[in-house]
Amino acid sequence: MGRTQRAVVIGAGIGGLSLAIRLQAMGYQTTVVEALDRPGGRGMVLRQDGFTFDMGPTVLTVPHFIEELFALDPGQPGLDGPDFPEACLRPEARVREGISGGPRTSEYVTIRPITPFYRIWFDDGTWFDYDADPESTKAQIQAIEPADLEGYDRFHRDAEAIFRRGFLQLGYTAFDDLPTMLKVVPDLLRLDAVRTLFSFTSRYFRSPKLRQVFSFETLLVGGNPMAVPAIYAMIHFVEKTWGIHFAMGGTGALVAALVRKLEDLGGTVRYHSPVARIDVAPTRGGGLLGRKGVARGVTLEDGTQLEADVVASNADYACTYGMIEPRFRRWHPDLRLAATRYSMSALVIYFGFRKLPGETLDLQHHNILLGPRYEGLLDDIFHKRVLPADFSQYLHLPTLTDPSLAPEGHHAAYTLVPVPHNGSGIDWAEVGDAFVDKVLASLEQGYIPQLRERIVTQAYITPDHFERTMRSRLGNAFGIEPILPHSAWFRPHNRSEDVEGLYLVGASTQPGAGTPSVMMSAKMTARAVAEDRGLGA
Repeated sequence: MGRTQRAVVIGAGIGGLSLAIRLQAMGYQTTVVEALDRPGGRGMVLRQDGFTFDMGPTVLTVPHFIEELFALDPGQPGLDGPDFPEACLRPEARVREGISGGPRTSEYVTIRPITPFYRIWFDDGTWFDYDADPESTKAQIQAIEPADLEGYDRFHRDAEAIFRRGFLQLGYTAFDDLPTMLKVVPDLLRLDAVRTLFSFTSRYFRSPKLRQVFSFETLLVGGNPMAVPAIYAMIHFVEKTWGIHFAMGGTGALVAALVRKLEDLGGTVRYHSPVARIDVAPTRGGGLLGRKGVARGVTLEDGTQLEADVVASNADYACTYGMIEPRFRRWHPDLRLAATRYSMSALVIYFGFRKLPGETLDLQHHNILLGPRYEGLLDDIFHKRVLPADFSQYLHLPTLTDPSLAPEGHHAAYTLVPVPHNGSGIDWAEVGDAFVDKVLASLEQGYIPQLRERIVTQAYITPDHFERTMRSRLGNAFGIEPILPHSAWFRPHNRSEDVEGLYLVGASTQPGAGTPSVMMSAKMTARAVAEDRGLGA
């Protein structure tokens, strides 16, 4: 390669750090530029009054993906070989021992399995503990709707088939061209994986409760179960295969470990370094819709120019292409950025509260608190874009697993309420405080007695945080909405069609949102760089 090649990665989210580690291991001198004062992106940490709060993702699965990153060494970026080695498909021993992630991971961060995966609360006060135990699952189905036991067996069989084809075989497929997409369409049709997830689930369960249990998970990656394709039924088997895990110290501890791994390999992270533009030089030719520019680096908002042979962006899709002059964006003009459908947003309340003497909460580490409506509520959020009177929540109570996140005698928690993105026109400065109090009152009434008088510290974020701080279009919380027209080839590609030497990574590119997906995205993008530069794996 001659001189040392340089790479710049925009954004120190989990996807950006994962890619930076791989590029550094490939031999690039890699710099991550982060606009904020800390790493993590949507996964950054809030520390307040002795409490530690993960601000974003808290659900970790497929620890094999994490171990891959920590096992990389200089000159060994780990791009060849099987993506799912046999050992990673049999994680039972590690889970029984209460550990996961492998020996190299443990040098950087400790990861623990969580059981049950989620406690799903229904509006009538009953719950369903969702885990990998088939007998427990069937016993709970029996209690809710005995006639659905046979349906669960069929759902289990068909979801496994989608998992094996859609995740194990196609998970790392780069859908860079239409023929690649067309090759898999017959299989997706055969598996019935293109109808909506809720419609798919409804084929197997007559109980409204069970339809919710086996379709809610896409909400954790910004997808409406009424609109996402049924290929997302594979999440059920991803979780059953590898479980749900927690990084001791919070997801922020995993982020800090990724930064340390990058620095151990010789890479760097620059904070307080917002990018003003991606520098593109014109090239000759390229055809009507071909590339007509090549990335040369980035210019920061303070005027600093960083030259690079490779530029990769972990920023929001619209933010990334908005940093490029329109004349270099034939495939991604402003019209396309505006026409793209973006995911819902979230209101997230972070709160620390005192424990009561001898108190035992009927809560788990991860709790899904379903409201009185399901389909109608989702329609309000995703389509009508109104702030409904009722709501559902994801309540995260990590101090049940890791008490160190709060002062002694206290719990640290957050509750996430799905809300419309800022295309709704909701004025959060006006309605935010009252809505937060309404949410806390609902927790106090049904789940945590006397909560509001026990709270000792509190903060919250709204879609305004995602739009202004995270620079995500319309304040979306999860990137591009994972509907069929935004899947596979139709989703922004990891290799830019417009600008040579520009790559995308993270929630808005292939394969999609969620911690395991953005780690997969990093490997896919690193492979694209290696292919383009003629580098060995």
